[in-house]
Amino acid sequence: MSTSFDPAQHTFKSAGFQKVVNEAITFFIETPVYPLPPEPFAGPGVYALYYTGSFPYYAKIAAANRSAYRQPLYVGKAAPEGWRTGRTVGHETRKLYQRLREHTRGIEQAENLDIRDFRCHLMILMEDETNLISVVESELFRHYAPLWNTYIDGFGNHDPGKGRYNQAVSEWDALHPGRSWVSKLTGQTPSIADIIAKIPADLLPSTLP
Repeated sequence: MSTSFDPAQHTFKSAGFQKVVNEAITFFIETPVYPLPPEPFAGPGVYALYYTGSFPYYAKIAAANRSAYRQPLYVGKAAPEGWRTGRTVGHETRKLYQRLREHTRGIEQAENLDIRDFRCHLMILMEDETNLISVVESELFRHYAPLWNTYIDGFGNHDPGKGRYNQAVSEWDALHPGRSWVSKLTGQTPSIADIIAKIPADLLPSTLP
């Protein structure tokens, strides 16, 4: 039994880990880009949404994505059932496809967004590669700091259900009103000015509305 604690004895390092992560990210970036929603497919994995439309606060991001899909607006994952407990099942289910369908419906309901202005990258991770799902998602967060993940909260929210409508309206729903269940919320709605103030200047157009 050791009587003194040495962190070095408990710190795991792998020379090959970052290489595998980089390989996965390169694969992800080089996958074909599709409109939302893509055709039905099976499997879990990671995805990114890109915007090319005319919403004024996203003008700089949209301009960058019109020549190449360089700056995702949102990054997400869809893990298989039982993934957190190590009892992974259901690779044949359409977890990733269903998540993209949910996002499609949310965007279609927004009054100031057009689903035709969105594209997606997606990567299916099966079998042992499901262990990379959170790793790849986190790496994409760090590299791109997607607007809807990092600075504008609420895009991934769902209808909270009866008895929970005392919640505040999310920043995303304040900026993009229209989702049917949001009208039932009775909590405070954040101001557009406060939402935009959180966004770094390098992601905003030089002239704001």
